[in-house]
Amino acid sequence: MKTRIGILTGGGDCPGLNAVIRAVVKSATKRGWETLGILGGFEGLLHPTRTRALDYHEMDGLLYLGGTILGTSNKGRFSGKSGHGETRKIDPGVLAEARAGVESLGLRALVIVGGDGSLTIAQQCFEAGIPVVGVPKTIDNDIAGTVVTFGFDSAVAFATDALDRLRSTAQSHDRVMVGEVMGRYAGWIAAHAGIAGGADVILIPEIPFTYESVCRVVNEREAQGKRFTLVVVAEGAREAGRDFVTQGETGAIREARLGGVGAVVTGEIGRRTGKETRVCVLGHLQRGGSPTTFDRLLCTRFGASAVRLIVEEKYGYMVAHHPPDTRAIPITEAIGCLRTVPLDGDIVRTARDLGISFGD
Repeated sequence: MKTRIGILTGGGDCPGLNAVIRAVVKSATKRGWETLGILGGFEGLLHPTRTRALDYHEMDGLLYLGGTILGTSNKGRFSGKSGHGETRKIDPGVLAEARAGVESLGLRALVIVGGDGSLTIAQQCFEAGIPVVGVPKTIDNDIAGTVVTFGFDSAVAFATDALDRLRSTAQSHDRVMVGEVMGRYAGWIAAHAGIAGGADVILIPEIPFTYESVCRVVNEREAQGKRFTLVVVAEGAREAGRDFVTQGETGAIREARLGGVGAVVTGEIGRRTGKETRVCVLGHLQRGGSPTTFDRLLCTRFGASAVRLIVEEKYGYMVAHHPPDTRAIPITEAIGCLRTVPLDGDIVRTARDLGISFGD
């Protein structure tokens, strides 16, 4: 009987998930192994298990295809985070059922592709006796232990293109344009896209802002004859002394649903400066579409590296990008501590050198 491995995608979708699946299947096939896809995230491990065989010949079109052919979920019995990123323990009975599912499927190991929440669940699965290896995924780029996660570059590329378009309409109408991007607790997308897109103000979760500082930029630009301003705000950005802006109630087993800060910032700028101000929320557009060249390569390297970890029986580890190589680190080194934008790092210093304000 052939060696069989499994793969599942958990948490939010992002560009590159299918490219990882492709790399895992192709690498496993070269070793004479079978690969079984677990459908619908971790829930697919529970009775009755939901799977699909992943054939080598079906992988050709996946390199550039957005989304995930396996489906994914960030809610239900396998929700690893709640509230504002608090770790949630999975019911031991659910973990035992998942282990029984892995055993019934005859899996040597399980590749888990996901962000901080999914990797937190992966570690709990490992502690429950399931042989797992992890692949870090998130457009937020906030996983510790790796220099970059796949999906981030694709999201930044889209956000930068959107800012280019917002700048032209802002300039044409002498407006303040506010672009809201994703980034719950880390402002990597806002910072990178903001600098690349020529933003005048970048608001990120790491640096509380004041409206006095933001409006000062608008008024100073007006006095210099620059009658438009481009503002980028991460969904997790907060006014100094205030809480996150959220959308609706949050369930006991789900993380808080952030969003709406762009509209709040837009309203305050318009009220305080008298400038015509508009908001554009990029939202889930940042998660869709084809991965960039960088992400395609990174996903392929991650997928192949994950299979090598299984060969070496390095379970409880995940692949990480440490240029110029990928390496294995314990999953425990990647969870429980988000990787945020360093306040004294080169990204923030570069922005300040260019005269970009962080609203502080």
